[in-house]
Amino acid sequence: MFLGHFAVGFASKKFAPRTNRGVLIAAPMFLDMLWPVFLLTGWERVRIDPGNTRFTPLDLEYFPWSHSLLMSVVWASAFGLLYYLTTRYRRGAVVIWIGVVSHWLLDWITHRPDMPLYPGSPLFGLGLWNHVGATLAVELTMFLLGIWLYVGVTRARDRVGRYGFLAYVVLLLVLYLGDRFSSPPANVAQDIAWPGIVAELVLIPWAWWFDQHRALRAEMGEAVI
Repeated sequence: MFLGHFAVGFASKKFAPRTNRGVLIAAPMFLDMLWPVFLLTGWERVRIDPGNTRFTPLDLEYFPWSHSLLMSVVWASAFGLLYYLTTRYRRGAVVIWIGVVSHWLLDWITHRPDMPLYPGSPLFGLGLWNHVGATLAVELTMFLLGIWLYVGVTRARDRVGRYGFLAYVVLLLVLYLGDRFSSPPANVAQDIAWPGIVAELVLIPWAWWFDQHRALRAEMGEAVI
């Protein structure tokens, strides 16, 4: 899942309005931020296997340190605690914790049985990725709902808040659809791990940037959805 994780980050602003959008998107994406690093170190493995599922050509052979349910709870607790110690904003810390753990739940829905509960556990997955139309419908619906909630809570202060946000949304859609309908990658490091790291280094600061240029509607005396 890709857009679904970003949808959680957008929607989270409604429940933790004082937390910057960059942090809120980093939470549901955090496991995928760890994954390419762990691929490059050899701690985890993925194999390019066209036809593995109808939606993605990747065989996620081994990734318990970034994507098991147990480790997602560990990473969520570390992220949430660090955020709380830095900001003393309890609601934000709770929303961040939920955001990190939501990644496992959404991947469990989309993946074939490759999601571990803990390192060495049996593997689980409902296999939504075997149904292309359903996958697109679910992720796009989640994404639109997340954007709707975010826009219901915030309002652009200036052009950056408006057009920086709109460009971000368009880029995510282009990346999502482009990845789905492109040829399978040829090399794990060059086509998966390093592009994933670069994308994170762009998308998280970008979200932080445009969110700084958006005001909470409640602070402006407007009704919040």
